[in-house]
Amino acid sequence: MPSKKNYKYKQRKKMTVFKFLFKTSLIFIAILIPIAIIVFFKISNNLPDPTAISNKNTIESTKIYDRTGDILLYDIHGEEKRTVVASEQISQYLKDATLAAEDDEFYIHKGVDFKAILRALINDILHPDDLQGGSTITQQLVKNSFLTSEKTITRKLKEALLSVQIERTHTKDEILTLYLNQIPYGSNSYGIESASQTFFNKKASELSLAESALLASLPKAPSYYSPYGKHLDNLLIRKDYVLDRMYKLGYADENNINSAKNETLTFSQESKGIKAPHFVAYIKEYLEEKYGYEYIQKAGLKVYTTLDYNAQKLAEDSLFGIDDHLKKYGASNVAIIALDSKTGQILTMVGSKDYFDLKNNGNFNVTTATRQPGSAFKPFTYAKLLEKGFTPETMFFDSETEFSTSIDQKESYKPGNYDGKFRGPVSLKSALAQSLNIPAVKALYIAGIDDTLALVRKMGITTINNRSRIGLSLALGGAEVKPIEMASAYSVFSNNGIGNPIASILKIEDSKGKILEKWSESSKRILDENIAKTITNILSNNDLRAPIFGQNNYLTFPNIAVAAKSGTTQEFKDAWIVGYTTNVSVAVWVGNNDNSSMKNSSATVAGPIFNKFIKSLSDIIVFGNFDAPKPLIREKEILNGGYMNKMKVKIDKASEKLITELTPQSMIIEKIYKKTHNILHYIDKNDILGEYPKNPENDPQYKNWEDGVIGWIKTNPGFLYLNEYPPIEYDDIHTKENEPKITIKNISDPNSETNYTNIIADIESKFKIKEVNFYINDSFLSSDFYPPYKAQIDLLDANYGENIISVKAYDEYQNSSSEFIKIIRQHTLFP
Repeated sequence: MPSKKNYKYKQRKKMTVFKFLFKTSLIFIAILIPIAIIVFFKISNNLPDPTAISNKNTIESTKIYDRTGDILLYDIHGEEKRTVVASEQISQYLKDATLAAEDDEFYIHKGVDFKAILRALINDILHPDDLQGGSTITQQLVKNSFLTSEKTITRKLKEALLSVQIERTHTKDEILTLYLNQIPYGSNSYGIESASQTFFNKKASELSLAESALLASLPKAPSYYSPYGKHLDNLLIRKDYVLDRMYKLGYADENNINSAKNETLTFSQESKGIKAPHFVAYIKEYLEEKYGYEYIQKAGLKVYTTLDYNAQKLAEDSLFGIDDHLKKYGASNVAIIALDSKTGQILTMVGSKDYFDLKNNGNFNVTTATRQPGSAFKPFTYAKLLEKGFTPETMFFDSETEFSTSIDQKESYKPGNYDGKFRGPVSLKSALAQSLNIPAVKALYIAGIDDTLALVRKMGITTINNRSRIGLSLALGGAEVKPIEMASAYSVFSNNGIGNPIASILKIEDSKGKILEKWSESSKRILDENIAKTITNILSNNDLRAPIFGQNNYLTFPNIAVAAKSGTTQEFKDAWIVGYTTNVSVAVWVGNNDNSSMKNSSATVAGPIFNKFIKSLSDIIVFGNFDAPKPLIREKEILNGGYMNKMKVKIDKASEKLITELTPQSMIIEKIYKKTHNILHYIDKNDILGEYPKNPENDPQYKNWEDGVIGWIKTNPGFLYLNEYPPIEYDDIHTKENEPKITIKNISDPNSETNYTNIIADIESKFKIKEVNFYINDSFLSSDFYPPYKAQIDLLDANYGENIISVKAYDEYQNSSSEFIKIIRQHTLFP
């Protein structure tokens, strides 16, 4: 137990510390109060006159141009739409909805709501991804009328002081009316009357409960929540949130709230004073997110975009007159996106068939939305497979196959081909060009889902993130992607393996000409150059895809080098053509916004649109020719396609080796070589270029794949089950060195008194001479089959003057050579 002396000592020590802290606090307060008073009076003296709250600020419009700077696409606030109305001309529903959405204690606080500020501060700390504001309606009015959006303590103090002063000089109803007449609602609409006319074509006094809740939802983010943008679903969710707040605060009963939630809202048609509207909306959303909505209204920015307006008009024109075509196949919407392959810059963006067709959600931008790509995904899988060591000639077996999808192999996946047929052994290049499904799933399994996804992300696809939901169906486009990112990923093939980030802005200047941002090249190597060229070579080869698509298909351009791939999803819900030239990458999507099925495949539905656009684009953009890839040849013959293909090989029947240009036609035969195990019999998917696997049956897919091969063979008895290997060496019998060597000698005098002359040919040959033919002036004289090889020439058959005597020899393997001499027959000897 502590002693009494120690206890007193500790008590004195505590008192000393307390006195120190108390004196320090007094000194701190004595210093802080004068500073606070000085700051308060300094800020107060510089505040604007609160009685001028009704004066409108001058707003300098922000202009959005195409890439030339000559075409004005949109003037964000070139026409500020505002109609000031009195309080009684505003629906009470709208007033209540605004209070519920923005400031539910508006009629209680004195301009600043400290509880709301504290609540927002705590939320921002706990939920940094869902930031809230603590500003009252009065503070928002002050900020929009007098101050900037800079996030500084000084600005917030000014805002608070002005708010308190305005609360003293104006009634609550006056402040609320001023606020509702001033705030932006989007689409150039300032004030509730303008917003009501713009979005619902009615007066603010006539707004229903549902309409009021929706309009009260807009000021939080006018561009993002625009009814004419791609986030309409989010707007409707926020509308219902405002209605729930109104019920909680007692502004409406439950029946009215439920009726309002179920009310179908019809929006007025958006003004058409805009070019490339989906692209403009895309740019506006970017500007608002980066610079803030208020700033882009007042800063007078000049935004020079990447859009090629001439190309944009061609994209839009390619949709003229297609209504009957779409209707025929049960489709209602189309989207087109085109990028410059060399830079990643957006050249055209058509987000739907008709932006202003609100009845069919035409304002929804499909180019930036997610859709399943179908077989348009396959080139990524095959590119990864080529990276790992496969070649375009590597053979797959296109046969009915079950794929194990669980470790215990009790679950399986059984895809089929578009036409229900199976083709047996096919090369990688044919499988890709003809869009065969079973080889594509096998390719993904061997390439690896994770490795393929890694490549896809490098190429610019950002939407495939939930790995737990991704399986082998990914090979057939079973995950959702954006058309704009598909065009960007395909541009890597177009640009020989070089990728670029998607770019939409070349330059932004403020009102004083200061450059706020400027595009700069940031390309990088994504894919091996030769592999990119190989994929291009396959996708641009019409002969390869013709067995499925026919020779005259919409992916063929006689005078333009174009590589393209179609894609159709399950039940024909999405139809794609993604393709490219040497410098432009294009994605065309066709479907229905409600995700209902169409009646046919992508090539049939989307092909004509893609074809028309590419042809028209060639009138304004010069397209080049694709570079041929270098042959991909591996040491493992299985990867070169020599085993599994029903492969016709021309060989020399004497040497039984591959023919050369010297092999005589009569010695050429075609021989068929076949190898009928599945591909896993020959390669380990974890070491493709390594040795043949010793126990290939250990692979969990091996048995199913082998069963598929055997099943196909049984239904195709003409395909023999042989393990034959084609030759890899070239004909070494028919060579220059092995050709007979002829020497002509023992020519008797052609001018003798007899009418005959004799000729003898001495012949050296590696192989036995089979026949020697003699000619005079290209006319056949005779043949000899045994040495010495000779012929007698009847001079009556000769010409006076020069004659050509020639000898041609053939050995037993049809190697041949010839030699000739000239003889002169003098006229005087034969009067």
